[in-house]
This record gives sequence, structure tokens and C-alpha cells, in this order.
Amino acid sequence: MSCYRIPLAAAAGLTLLVLGMPSAAAAPDSDEQGYVNSTARCSDSNTTIEFGSTEASRVAICEGPDGDFQYRGVRVRDGARLILSAERTDSGAFVAENEGVEYTVAAKSLIISLGEKVIREEPWVDFHSPNSGSGTTTTPSTTSPTKTAPLPPPLPAEEGGGG
Repeated sequence: MSCYRIPLAAAAGLTLLVLGMPSAAAAPDSDEQGYVNSTARCSDSNTTIEFGSTEASRVAICEGPDGDFQYRGVRVRDGARLILSAERTDSGAFVAENEGVEYTVAAKSLIISLGEKVIREEPWVDFHSPNSGSGTTTTPSTTSPTKTAPLPPPLPAEEGGGG
């Protein structure tokens, strides 16, 4: 019986060591403009309306001095960037269109659709509305462990995306 104690103690110690180490995939830093060093960030001359992250994307909605809205998105897996004009819908969501594909930034998720067909709906892992009047930051509640996983750091393709 004592021969099992050493491997169990070693495994428990290793588990504590791994849990105590900082993750290389820590969530990206953010401030009132969006995600630092990311395309999903509004410039100093724009007002940040909202920004958020899903497991696959980071998005910011910015309002320019002229009152026009801009969708600033990045795909996490490869750093692909997309910057488009956006419109506010009657429901308060924002929609940007690129070659027939619509990107809808809604309260609960990012919805990517082609015509009437939803290609993907990505629930928010992290969502911020700095100019909502309440200054609230919302992290959607969920029971799925994948929804709370931290996002990887910004990719090289995102660096300098603040402009």
C-alpha cells in the first residue's frame, strides 16, 4: 500500500504546480478602447461603443467623429482582420456586411450569416460596453467550461491594429 503513496503524492504535487503556473494563453489586456495591441480596438479619435471576445473572434464597434460606426474584428486562430462600416439596428445590435456575409454584434453573441442562413453563432466569453452609461463589463454566465477558457494573447497580425 505504501508503494502507491509516492506516485499519488507526486501526481498531486505536479497538479498543484501546473495549476499555480500562469497560463501562456492569458486573456488579452483591454481598456476603454478595446483590446490592447489588437484590431479589435478603437482609435483615440473614435468612441468605443462596445467590444468583446468569443472563443474564435475579437470585435470592437467604434463610432467616428462623423457619427458613422465601424466594425473592427479579428479571427483568433490566424489573426485575420476585418474592418467594415457598420449600422445600428432597431434592436441595438450592430451589423457589418462583407461580400454578402453579415457580422451581427448582438448582446449575447456574434452572429455570422449569409443571407437568411446563420453560418456561426459565437457566444461572448467577454463583453464590454464602456459607453452604456453604466460603465459595465459583462462576462456572460455559462455552465460550459470552454466558455470561461482564457483567450490567447494577440497574434502578430493584430499588432498595431489600433489605427
